[in-house]
Amino acid sequence: MTTATLGRSPRNTMRRISWVRLEEHVFGWLFIMPVVIGVCFFQFYPILVSIYASMTNWTGLNEPSFVGADNYLRLINDDRFFRLTLRNTIYYTIGSIPLSISLAMILALLCNRSMRMVYWYRTAFFAPNVTSTVAISLVWFWLYAPDVGLFNWLLSLVGIKGPAWLTSLTWAMPAVIVVGVWQHVGYPMLILLAGLQGIPESLYEAAKLDGASSFYRFRHVTLPLLTPSIFFLLITQFIASFQVFGLIYVMTRGGPANATNVYIHYLYQNAFAFGRLGYASAMAWILFLIIALITVVQWQMQKRWVFYE
Repeated sequence: MTTATLGRSPRNTMRRISWVRLEEHVFGWLFIMPVVIGVCFFQFYPILVSIYASMTNWTGLNEPSFVGADNYLRLINDDRFFRLTLRNTIYYTIGSIPLSISLAMILALLCNRSMRMVYWYRTAFFAPNVTSTVAISLVWFWLYAPDVGLFNWLLSLVGIKGPAWLTSLTWAMPAVIVVGVWQHVGYPMLILLAGLQGIPESLYEAAKLDGASSFYRFRHVTLPLLTPSIFFLLITQFIASFQVFGLIYVMTRGGPANATNVYIHYLYQNAFAFGRLGYASAMAWILFLIIALITVVQWQMQKRWVFYE
């Protein structure tokens, strides 16, 4: 057996393959290392800090002092604003999600039709979703103005005295919900439109041959096949509505008399207005647990009504 034959022995070949694989792993990790470092530094590390901060009496300026579960117990047992803002957030969520998805369904059905300028309509409906929340809030703040606002002026034309929308205990939250739905309806419309365009036309043709009316086709063909998209929207819209902040901060600052003071706004107040970063961190983790729990419940319930083709 020659030296060349020995050099090509199975053992040497395996060593060479192992070395090549090792080089591939090393170079792979070198390429992704900037991303890994960024994720660890900007995501994992702040998460660990917030967990520790939630168990301290920390103002952001002082040395954190460990208090254990005191922040959590105080939130649940003693803080009436915690319960109030949680109720307000649930109010906003229940008021906005059904309205948003229903309106998005109507717009998606309209935009799925063959008509002139349909792409312009799709863009127009989606545009508020990518527009600055501050700009939208300021425009709607003027529209809601009690004396010079457009809405009250239109009501006055038919002899109705409009309310002070954003300073009324009754109307402040519905007014904010309307703005939130108007701003964000473009996203669920886009998701539902994609779902509509994914439904095979042959199903509609078969239903027509069976004499199905338009309502029947929507009820028994369109709606069942859109349930995966609707389920996705229920989860994402729920998470987004529980984190509403910008509209509240600009339009009402949580007023009047805390009628629109939602959970994230109260968290912001504790962290940056009251100087209680430890307390605010505990609020953030309670919010995380609430969202995670309800998302798990939604995921389990979807087995009963979501139809996968």
